Amino acid sequence: MSENTALQTRKIIHVDMDAFYASVEQRDNPELRGKPVAVGGSAARGVVAAASYEARAFGVRSALPSVTAKRRCPDLIFVPPRFDVYRVVSAQIREIFAEHTDLIEPLSLDEAYLDVTHNKQDIPVATDIATLIRARIKQVTGLNASAGISYCKFLAKMASDLNKPNGQAVITPKNGPAFVEALAVKKFHGVGPATAEKMERLGI
Repeated sequence: MSENTALQTRKIIHVDMDAFYASVEQRDNPELRGKPVAVGGSAARGVVAAASYEARAFGVRSALPSVTAKRRCPDLIFVPPRFDVYRVVSAQIREIFAEHTDLIEPLSLDEAYLDVTHNKQDIPVATDIATLIRARIKQVTGLNASAGISYCKFLAKMASDLNKPNGQAVITPKNGPAFVEALAVKKFHGVGPATAEKMERLGI
């Protein structure tokens, strides 16, 4: 089997929790549900560590100065982070991953790559595994996760953003080259604004 064939037959899932910190806060405090929530910072200082989808609708994002966030969303509710709680929930999610594979590459508390090419249940279709994992996460933690499925980590990560929140998408070996060809440079994982600007200036 050639290296290229081996690459194309690999089954990678990228699982990404939806607005993880903010979702945990909304889960644990019913008064926050359905409202724009920012974890971290305050109305006067600091930066936003995470934002609920209700807050994102106003353009509130992580790393945004709190003052700017409050200006964009006057009703924004700031809550202090509880990293001890987030770590406990993250450990629960990792246990669910481990039910399917030992090949787990965590990226942070709320996302990870899973290689399910040879999985513990011998489930042949990776999209079925992703569906099971997302349902199990919901059952155990009460939280939503999105997933991307592909034959390499880069495309799996790209796919996990396609149907957020609470969805999943697959990029097949057949569709992969066309997907990458149409992808803007600034959308590539690891390419920041400065690098994107430089690459576009060079015609890349």
